[in-house]
Amino acid sequence: MSAKLPTIKEIAKQLNISASTVSRALNGHPAIGLRTRTRVQELARQLNYEPNQTALFFQQRKTYTIGVILPELSEMFFSASISGIEDVAEKNNYTVLLGQSHDDEKREQKIVETMKNHRVDGLVVSISKNTNNYEHFEALKKYNIPVVFFDRIPNMPNIHYVACNMASGTIQAINYLFKQGHRVIGMINGPEKLFASEERKQGYREAMSKSRLKFDPSLIVNTDLTAESTYRATEELLNSKRKPTAIVAFNDYVAMDAVQCAMKHKRKINKDLCFVSYANLPISNYTAYPPQASVEQFPYLQGQKATEILLELLAKNDNEAGNMTYYKIILDSQLIIHEKK
Repeated sequence: MSAKLPTIKEIAKQLNISASTVSRALNGHPAIGLRTRTRVQELARQLNYEPNQTALFFQQRKTYTIGVILPELSEMFFSASISGIEDVAEKNNYTVLLGQSHDDEKREQKIVETMKNHRVDGLVVSISKNTNNYEHFEALKKYNIPVVFFDRIPNMPNIHYVACNMASGTIQAINYLFKQGHRVIGMINGPEKLFASEERKQGYREAMSKSRLKFDPSLIVNTDLTAESTYRATEELLNSKRKPTAIVAFNDYVAMDAVQCAMKHKRKINKDLCFVSYANLPISNYTAYPPQASVEQFPYLQGQKATEILLELLAKNDNEAGNMTYYKIILDSQLIIHEKK
């Protein structure tokens, strides 16, 4: 039979002092003299006393837990971002509670509700590609639970977020392909509802204009990021009247699926058709035909920055709408050129 855990009251009884004095001594309160503080702490060690975390959390109105909601942890981008999140959280003595939406809006809503009920202090979120309704995030305001978004940002006013400049990255990608001699450049963009997709499209138009190339909307197709959808999008480009000699793909996974489709259509990769993508994931190095270049989106840094912002918000304890300063951090993207195989 396990021994009963010692309490503050038991320590107080043995030392013939009040429970409040014991509590203050254990927490190093300056009002408690050194002699009393030493006696209390020594007896606590002898009895193997452990503080009641639930009571402390209730007293401080904090659980020192942050919730993280990601689309897919299996994607290398998000596994890198969670490393950045956890590193910052650990340094600040916070625990991370992780949930995956699997790109399902209802699942995302359920995770938000669950984390609210588990009294997380705040949330770091990259939204599902299928999320159209943001009421589950808006509802957190009345519970004083701050949210910081990263990478996949909702189209909401007055939010905290960290993102990479996708318009700039797209311009760099188009400029690179132009210098390589390409004049008909297609784009396999992501879901239209994603803000990141709109940024890529804007960058594409701007880059084509600056390069004095014809903007042809038929050369921009969309994928829902599944392999099947990417195959259809690739085939649409391959069968278009103005056949592209280069394609900018939404991310490295999309590029890999598009390459497989192009090869089935007897296109010679890096000869008939070249690819540039986004994310610059290490997995590309292990494929037969990696993209010639990829826009680095710094997932670790995005997760790190988002968590730092969240902890700063929690430290301020200032979530009143009228006093809120919204953090909007845009990281500069960088096109990474890969060596041709």
